[in-house]
Amino acid sequence: MSESSPSPSHAPRVQKSSPKSFFERLSALIHREPEDREDLKAVLEGAYGRDLLDAEALSMIEGVLAVSELAAGDIMIPRSRMDMLEVSRSLDELLPGVIATAHSRFPVYDESRDNVVGILLAKDLLRCVVDRDLELRTLLRPAVFIPESKRLNVLLREFRSNRNHIAIVVDEHGGTAGLITIEDVLEQIVGEIEDEYDNPNLEQPILPDGKDRWRVMATAGIRRFNEAFGTELSDDDYETVGGWLAGDLGRIPRRGDRVELERVRIEVIRADARRALWLRVTQLAEANDTRSVQ
Repeated sequence: MSESSPSPSHAPRVQKSSPKSFFERLSALIHREPEDREDLKAVLEGAYGRDLLDAEALSMIEGVLAVSELAAGDIMIPRSRMDMLEVSRSLDELLPGVIATAHSRFPVYDESRDNVVGILLAKDLLRCVVDRDLELRTLLRPAVFIPESKRLNVLLREFRSNRNHIAIVVDEHGGTAGLITIEDVLEQIVGEIEDEYDNPNLEQPILPDGKDRWRVMATAGIRRFNEAFGTELSDDDYETVGGWLAGDLGRIPRRGDRVELERVRIEVIRADARRALWLRVTQLAEANDTRSVQ
């Protein structure tokens, strides 16, 4: 008697292999577990070299790693660049400045810039169209205060959970040191986001950022940079300090790159997949005999 053929329910199933995801392909590249962050970065560099990652993806992953290492004080908009409103002034006095700066949010202070009493959302000024007698204090939202040492990954989580977009950064004495927005934190991951604080036509590309420290736009001219810091960067092949830095490194600068000269240390604090955007320049306490690149 011949054996009956197997029923469909007992027929062997053929599993179709699905295309490997990006993370599966990246995991396959890692033959051993990275021992530290530098080891992990080396693995990512290897993935980039094998075309498993493009430059933008590599920059974003490195940005995620950097966010856990950076603090609010590292990327905040310094006090000298903050546009603030005084609560005692009338709306008629304040409106021209609000319109000119075109920010969406303004810190508001009472008497002293160290005494921030709230945040004004520009959209709340629409209520003045109906009621011209409104006082500025009645329009304020609560301000959030954070220390300069606040880690960016913790801050980003709080921004998201509290649905807040701006925080006032205070120094160790409780004074206003600067401000930071959710966009500032996200830019550390995805690169530059055009917003109200990023004006490509800024007339002052070199801004003080604490003792012996400055924030410098990468588009700052080399001659102006040399005059400001007493350096001797060559302008034979490049016009901007960002261009010089790319030529010196032999590649597109990335966040965290540092070049140490005789008088100053230049560090990339913002960059995208195409270029450096913002630099931090620190005056060295003593002149170095040698020059190092990291």
